[in-house]
Amino acid sequence: MLPRGLVKMTLVVWTTADAHVGTDIKYDRRSLAEAILQSELGGDEGGPAFDWDIMLHLGDLSGAQTSPNDEEGAEVVRQFAASTKHPREDFYNLLGNHDASGPDEPTQWWFKKWVDPTGESTEQSGVHSDRRPYPVTGTWERYSFQAGNVLFLMMGDRNDGGPPVGRGPRGGYPAGAVTLETFEWWVDQVESNQDKIIVSAHHHMLKETTVASGEWEGVDNGYHGRFEDGAPIGASFLYFVGGEPDSGRFEEYLVDHPGAIDVWLGGHTHTNPDDRRGGRSHIETKWGVTFMNVSALARYHAATHGIPMSRVLTFEEGSNTLNVRCYLHTSQHAPQGWHPSVERNVRLQIPFKPFLIEPHPSPDPMEGTPNES
Repeated sequence: MLPRGLVKMTLVVWTTADAHVGTDIKYDRRSLAEAILQSELGGDEGGPAFDWDIMLHLGDLSGAQTSPNDEEGAEVVRQFAASTKHPREDFYNLLGNHDASGPDEPTQWWFKKWVDPTGESTEQSGVHSDRRPYPVTGTWERYSFQAGNVLFLMMGDRNDGGPPVGRGPRGGYPAGAVTLETFEWWVDQVESNQDKIIVSAHHHMLKETTVASGEWEGVDNGYHGRFEDGAPIGASFLYFVGGEPDSGRFEEYLVDHPGAIDVWLGGHTHTNPDDRRGGRSHIETKWGVTFMNVSALARYHAATHGIPMSRVLTFEEGSNTLNVRCYLHTSQHAPQGWHPSVERNVRLQIPFKPFLIEPHPSPDPMEGTPNES
């Protein structure tokens, strides 16, 4: 947990995606809770504990092949509550394609009710907006927060509303999507904050930036399901902007404004940390931006590619180098713990500046039990 009322000289961001809680629980594995407890206490296969300040989970808390339900939502809340050191507000979330509501349901009701990054459904989600170490500005769909001089831009996937942009009655429909309003918000935030380190986050990577993020690479190589009415060509990247297929809006902006952001974080494509499908690894630099696929925590959702892992990003005061380490949560691929062969030091546009951690009200010990209604 962050010390309140102190100047902190580093910022440690633990980031991952794709816990698919409802899938792994069927195999008696609590994917999210297990990872949280490994970070705090160490793993039972020798992986060390590690400290962190905030955690970003970049979508797909749900494992549902249909729209998620209240039972899975309550389980997600219980698994966040497994932490022995961090309140729920130290975890920041965005929408993934499996978190989406169905075409005939209220828009993204499950995510708003049970995950709730803005703290508007506290009785169910347990999130208190006034207890955030770094306050959130925005909505469930797109929001920002700032830690020192690092600005995080969090964008949710809009895989709702029916095919081809949204999911059908069954399946994840993996092609990524944002609304035009979200893209325009992102551009405005980027152009208004060039004096900051900018970290953009979405469930998906941009096209041809990291492992298996090119056309057809997701479905042809077994990373994602194939849904012919759901743009399988773009299954492994952010394909739709404002409903326009293969829009290239983000990519074109970065071509025209190289280095406009420092880092793009995403998940979605599950694989081992040494995979280089398409000639690209999990961490690549393009258009002056470092792209990182930080997925995935689930072991059983994509059985042939399920290597549970996460990344730890460390910002150091006065340094324009960001250290990125990979943590393996099981010993399937290599020994549990740090996987040093993929550790990277990446360049930031400006040095990190420290920040003051403001005190906030202590939680009531009687609070935090979700109402499952």
